[in-house]
Amino acid sequence: MNRAGDFDYDTHGHGYAVQRRTDPRIAAMVHAALGTAKTVLNVGAGAGSYEPVDRHVTAVEPSETMRAQRPPHLVPALAAIAEALPFDDQSFDASMAMVTVHQWSDRERGLQELRRVTRGPIVVLTFDGDALDRFWLADYVPELIVADRGRLPPIAGITATLGGETAVQTVSIPRDCIDGFTEAYYARPERFLDESVRRSQSVWGFVEREVEVRFVRALKDDLSSGAWDERYGKWRRMAHFDGSLRLIVSDRRPA
Repeated sequence: MNRAGDFDYDTHGHGYAVQRRTDPRIAAMVHAALGTAKTVLNVGAGAGSYEPVDRHVTAVEPSETMRAQRPPHLVPALAAIAEALPFDDQSFDASMAMVTVHQWSDRERGLQELRRVTRGPIVVLTFDGDALDRFWLADYVPELIVADRGRLPPIAGITATLGGETAVQTVSIPRDCIDGFTEAYYARPERFLDESVRRSQSVWGFVEREVEVRFVRALKDDLSSGAWDERYGKWRRMAHFDGSLRLIVSDRRPA
């Protein structure tokens, strides 16, 4: 059984820069949460999604494959891990961690490191495991929901570790979201038939291959027959979906 953090991005991370792009509406929320910070640390930076381009960014990413996908207009990422950040205390005005905390081998240590090196707000984009079954995908492949829920750290655990003044906000996912996580395709079920889409969603690496094959076959049949639209057609008309995506903002600890 895979454990959280076992996903091998060096082997399976190809294509993330294409499929997992910055959605500007989500980016606006992230960048607003960074406040007036001029220096920003991005931990688990991957291919650079949601990094601001109008501030001095330092990026940290352990996967060579992911570092190689960073576009030329972004700074190169340092090879380091969240649990051992190579920076002095309070080195940055703000820090960010975008859809990455579930990959850390020691989440508490990684969050403590974020707090150690950050003077101001820490911004975490993650998913709430308790809200995953709001998505119609749970009806087709419940094994995926179970696997994802087992990997995601509880929201309360993240806020407790970060401390300080902490707020949690539900991020409404737009119907045409261009960041290809699973819920981004709530209104476009056909996209799940594309293997390159599923390969850029790490949770598929935590279910058996036959489960994935069964899902694809069932979804394809239901889309062809009209059964999917009969049961879930209203999802295509939803302008936004308030699913499991959460933005956590933790300001500095009181003096």
